[in-house]
Amino acid sequence: MRFQLTDDQRALQAGVRELLDRRFGPEALRAAVGAPGRLDRELWRALGDAGFFALRLPEADGGVGLGLPEAVLAFEEAGRALLPGPLVATHLAAGTVPGAATGETVVTAVDGELVEWLEAADVVRGEVPAAEPLRSVDPLTPLHRVSPVAGARTADSTADSTADPTAVLLTAAEQLGTAGRVREMAVQHARTREQFGQPIGAFQAVKHLCADLLVRTETARVAVYAAAVTGDRADIAAARLLADEAAVRGARDCLQVHGGMGFTWEAEVHLYLKRAWVRAQRAGGGTESEELLAARLAV
Repeated sequence: MRFQLTDDQRALQAGVRELLDRRFGPEALRAAVGAPGRLDRELWRALGDAGFFALRLPEADGGVGLGLPEAVLAFEEAGRALLPGPLVATHLAAGTVPGAATGETVVTAVDGELVEWLEAADVVRGEVPAAEPLRSVDPLTPLHRVSPVAGARTADSTADSTADPTAVLLTAAEQLGTAGRVREMAVQHARTREQFGQPIGAFQAVKHLCADLLVRTETARVAVYAAAVTGDRADIAAARLLADEAAVRGARDCLQVHGGMGFTWEAEVHLYLKRAWVRAQRAGGGTESEELLAARLAV
């Protein structure tokens, strides 16, 4: 993928955004918050019909036949929409778990000591003999703590001390999408909210927050897109760290721009921050990426 997207890549990105705007807009997001733990199966099948989960499967196997760069673009849009569900795990299982590619089967995976969407999934990859529900900071991401010993309800064992680099990169892509969306929200609010007879975006402090949002997002974008091309583990680790920072700090700065109203349930900003926090712990978290980069630099 060139850093200037091809026409086909732009069409894919626009198509995924249009689908999510239509099927998971603000009203659907609010409805999902009001029904925590419930996965929209119709939406999941619509994603399957659109090829979201089968993007990287060969056409001979019923997939779309695209590559990792295109998957990154699709997952970036999912992060922008704050789409709930075990998207990464189901995408990674599309070639091995029947029904995952079409969205008929929802797949989740054990990730260290945690598993997302345990009760809503049809298949769990990894060992789950017992699970304790946790109170998740993100109302759209139910979590369970699991004990990794031989037991029940598994498709296979994928738990490993090193996270799957594709899972790390797709998580970074979701974080990138969130970073881009909170930047848009901050700029829009800065342009329309007035104080002392002028838009708050005219004040230097707010200008600096918005500028920082842009710089972090675009820096992360370059790193994520480049890692999608090279597939190098160190590139992916660097992209993950930059994307986590862009999403978490970006959502916090967006809250600052919104002021007190950003912390209320009436605003959506807090939902993006909470999802960014949860994602930052997924697929090895930032610590594993930091250690990988440190080891590479020490060689």
